[in-house]
Amino acid sequence: MIRTIPLNKLMPSPRNVRRSSDEQADMQLKADIEARGLLQNLVVAPARKPKGRFTVEAGGRRFRALASLAEEGKLPATHEVCCLVIDSDPAAAQEAGLAENFQRLAMNPADECLAFGQLIEQGADVEGVARRFGLTVRFVEGRLRLAGLAPVVFEALGAGEITLDVAKAYAATPDRERQTFVFEQVSRSYMASHPDSIRRMMTQATVSASDRRARLVGEEAYIAAGGRIERDLFSDEDGARWLDIALLERLATEKMEALAADMAASSGLAFVRPTLESWAGYDLTAGLQRVRLETPPLNDEETAEVEALESEAEELVAQLEDEQTGDEAREEAEARVREIGARIEAITEKAPDIPDDVKPRIGTFLILDEAGQPRLETSYFVEPSDEPEEVEASDQQATGDAREPSPEAPEPAAKSASLSQALADELAIQRRDILAVHVAADPGLALDLAIFLMIDREAGYSSEKSGSSLVALPPSDPVFGFRTPDAAATRSRKEASEALDRSWTEADTRAGRFDAFRALPDEARAAWLAHAVACTLEASLNLPGGRVCAFHDHLGQLLGIDVAKWWRPTGANYFDRVPKTTILEAMEEVGGPAFASRYSKGKKAELSQSAERIFAGDFIGEIEVKERALTWVPDAMRFASLAVDEASADTPPWEDDPTQPSIAADANRADRAAADQDGGPCPVDRPCDGSPSELEQERGDGTQDAPPAEQEEVEEAA
Repeated sequence: MIRTIPLNKLMPSPRNVRRSSDEQADMQLKADIEARGLLQNLVVAPARKPKGRFTVEAGGRRFRALASLAEEGKLPATHEVCCLVIDSDPAAAQEAGLAENFQRLAMNPADECLAFGQLIEQGADVEGVARRFGLTVRFVEGRLRLAGLAPVVFEALGAGEITLDVAKAYAATPDRERQTFVFEQVSRSYMASHPDSIRRMMTQATVSASDRRARLVGEEAYIAAGGRIERDLFSDEDGARWLDIALLERLATEKMEALAADMAASSGLAFVRPTLESWAGYDLTAGLQRVRLETPPLNDEETAEVEALESEAEELVAQLEDEQTGDEAREEAEARVREIGARIEAITEKAPDIPDDVKPRIGTFLILDEAGQPRLETSYFVEPSDEPEEVEASDQQATGDAREPSPEAPEPAAKSASLSQALADELAIQRRDILAVHVAADPGLALDLAIFLMIDREAGYSSEKSGSSLVALPPSDPVFGFRTPDAAATRSRKEASEALDRSWTEADTRAGRFDAFRALPDEARAAWLAHAVACTLEASLNLPGGRVCAFHDHLGQLLGIDVAKWWRPTGANYFDRVPKTTILEAMEEVGGPAFASRYSKGKKAELSQSAERIFAGDFIGEIEVKERALTWVPDAMRFASLAVDEASADTPPWEDDPTQPSIAADANRADRAAADQDGGPCPVDRPCDGSPSELEQERGDGTQDAPPAEQEEVEEAA
C-alpha cells in the first residue's frame, strides 16, 4: 500500500541489507533530492516499538539524505514522504530490501552523455546540471565531451564494444574525422582495447623519423601510402617529422601482423601476436599463463666471443672514465660500447628449445624494439583454454626431448552434456576439497607429494597434469648464460646432483613415477628435497642498493657458511673487473697501508696478477698477513650477520692500536731499509736480498714477480 508518512515518523531498519556506501555518491543523491525532490518511494514496515513509527527497509540512502536536509533546515521535520508499506515480517522485509538493491542496472555511459547533452540543449548550464545532480563540473564536462565523439566511436561505447577508458582516449582531441580514422585502424588490431596507444595516436601530431614505427615502415612505403613529411633544413634526416600518425600506426600494424602470421606459420606456434610496443605488457598477457622453457646454454665459441666483447667493453669504459680522453675518442668509445651491448644481447638471448609437439599449444608476441626491428618475445604463453601442465618443458633438459604419454593411459572421459559448465566447475572444487582433506590427514604422503611435484621435471617433459600448483622453478639469474664449471660450489652441486637416485624417473606415467619415488629410502627422498629447494634459491648479494636478501644472510648464519673456503678472488672473477683502487683497498685490509703502497705504482694488469697470488696465499710474507689474505672476501660476498663477527674477531693490528708497532710495521721498516740499500722497494713475494724466493725455487726458475714499475725503479737505481 502506498501512503505518505511524515519524515519524523521514519527510522532506519536494523535489517537493511546495505552495510556500506559511497560518500561521494551519497552527496550526489542528496543534491539531486534537494533539486527535484524524492523521485522514488521508500519501502517501509510498521515498527513494533515505538508505536506509530515505521522502519525503512529499502531506500536507506534516500532516507538519510532526507534526514540530512531536515537537519540543515532545508526540509521540515514533518515533510511528507511517499512510502510503500509492506508486511512487518522480518524475512519478507529483508527480502524486499535485497530485491530493491539487487535488481538495479547501472546506466550506460553513452546514455548518461546523451542525457546531459539534452539538458544543455534545453537551456541548462554545466554548473547548474552539476549542482542539481551533486556532481563536479569536470565530470559533467567530461560526459559532454564524450557526447561529441564521432558517431562510430559513440555507438561502440553504447553497444559495450569499447570501455569508458577507451572512449576517453578518443576524446583526447575533438577532431571527429581523426577519431573515425583511428577507430577504423585500431579496431582491426590488438591495440583496440589499449587506451594509451589510442591516446598516443590522437594527441601526437607528429613523430620523428627515428621513431621505431617509422623505422619499421620505411619512408618510401609511408609516402606511397599518402603520408606527409615535414623536413627541417637545419637538422639531420632524423629531425624530419612524420605528420600522419594514424597512417603510420596502420602501416606499422599491418606490417607487424603480416610478419607475425608468417612467423607463426613457419615456427609452428599456436599464435604470434604483434604489438608496436617494445615489450609485452600486462594488457597483452592478461589471461594467459606463462610457460617456462629451458634456454640452451652458450657453446664454447659463443662464450669466448661474449668474454672477448665484455673485456673490450671494460677497456672502453675505463677509457671513458679517463678524464684525459678527448671528445672524438669518447664518442667513438660510446658508439662501440653500444655495438658491443647489442652484439652480446644477440648472442645471449637465444630462443628456447621447444618440443615439436608442444609448439601447437603455446605462443608468444612479436615486439618492436627501439631500433625498429621486430623480434619475438623470449617468454611463451598458453591460452587459458589449454591445459598449462601439458606444455611443461624440462628445466633440466635443454634438448627439449619429450616423454610420450603412456599408451596404457586411459582416455579422459567426455564431459557429460547434462552438466552445465558452472555446475561442473563447482563439482570439481568440491571434489578437490575432499581430496585435500585426506592429503592433509597424511603428512607422510603430503611430504612425498611435495617433493615429487617439485622434482618431476627431472624425468623430462610430461603430457600429464599434476593437478597441483606446487612447483619449484629455478629463478631467473641476473646474468644470462653465466657458468662457473670450475668453481668449487658448482662442482659440489654437480656431484651431489649426480649422486641422486634417479631410478624413479624411468616410469612412463606420473603415477608410476610417484609410486617409484615413494619406494625410495628415506635418505634418498630427503636428498631430493634438499636438491629441489636448493635449485629455487635466487641470486643475492650483501651490497647496499644491490640484490640484498636479509633472509639469505640469516640462512648463512644458521649454516655457518665460510665463503672463503668456497670462493677465492682471482683475476678473472674479480680483480680484472674492479678499479685499481678497490684492489689496493683489499690489500690494505689484509696487510695495512704500507703493504698496499708497495703495489700502488704498478699497472692494473700486473696489480691484478699480484693480488690473485696474494689472496691465494701464494706469496712470501708475514703469517698474519697470509692468514688474513686467505680468509678475505669482498663485503658483498659475505653473509651480513657473519661479517661483523669475523671482522671483530680478526682486527688488524694497525687498526687496533695505531700507536703500537706491529709485525707488519716491523717488516715494512725492514723493507724500506732494504730498499734504501738496493735502490727500490721490496716485493712481498721475494726476499729483499734479490735472491730467488722459496716459491721461485720450487718452480725451478728465478723469475721475479714484482710489478714492472717497481723493477724499472730498481734498474734505474742500480
